[in-house]
Amino acid sequence: MINIDLPGGRYVVAVSGGVDSVALLHLLAELDRRSEERYQFIVAHFDHGIRPDSAEDRRHVQRLAKHYKMPFAYERVEFGPLASEAAARKARYDFLHKTRKAARADAVITAHHEDDVLETALLNMLRGTKGRGLHSLRSTDIVKRPLLHVTKKQLRNYAKVQGLVWREDSTNANLAILRNYVRGKVLADIGKTRRTQLLRYTKRAAEISKEVDGIIANYLHVQPDQNQLNRHSFIELPHVVALEILGAWLRARAPEVELNRRMLERLVASAKAGRSGSRVDVANGYRLELSPKIIRLQPPKNLKVT
Repeated sequence: MINIDLPGGRYVVAVSGGVDSVALLHLLAELDRRSEERYQFIVAHFDHGIRPDSAEDRRHVQRLAKHYKMPFAYERVEFGPLASEAAARKARYDFLHKTRKAARADAVITAHHEDDVLETALLNMLRGTKGRGLHSLRSTDIVKRPLLHVTKKQLRNYAKVQGLVWREDSTNANLAILRNYVRGKVLADIGKTRRTQLLRYTKRAAEISKEVDGIIANYLHVQPDQNQLNRHSFIELPHVVALEILGAWLRARAPEVELNRRMLERLVASAKAGRSGSRVDVANGYRLELSPKIIRLQPPKNLKVT
């Protein structure tokens, strides 16, 4: 039996129709049936429009929601077969959080599992990510991932034993896609010892990431204003620390801006060495205004930052 640790509340459950999310939905329904806690689950399905048969995924998930007597929400976007993984992921999470806010739910629940943690770590290594980026899959206040201790094999076995029906994504067989290659070739052949070592590495990365998050939160907490950073103290920060702090600050104050490493490198360099009185474009109409003592985030003219 797979155990799920989840406090009572209202949740939006991301269900693609694949085996992972179908098993998750069944586990949540069983949790609701057995537990003394009170739960309400909203089934949410996002159709990227990448595969010609994706409409059948939506119909399958809709039938599951009806079977479990849960509300159903979905959205379709025509990305087409050439859509980037990053764009599709952003659109999916935008939909999930929009649904969460509309339903006044406590959090989104996803079916990410232990293999996804390893897969993401390997992908990030190949992309040159170091340290904190090696463990990007974790539970947060608004995104719960209760299956991170469960393997893909365990989920598939559970689904088979329970007689669950799921959809297979035909694009997962395309090994020309890096994620599929890592999943189908690298992880499949990694061996138990190396798998254990990689898991230990990602867990340590998660611990470090949590510690760094605490340091960043403390630094931002003592700033003179939510929309300002003390420029003197920022200039004294080591470069890698400044990157983390500026990134966290901008993600909190300008969430619609899509940050990347190149952008942050440019902004940190400007914030540290830019001429007093100058303005530095961020993106989406946001700017950094530099004074001798302060770095101020200036929002677009039609948006008031509070």
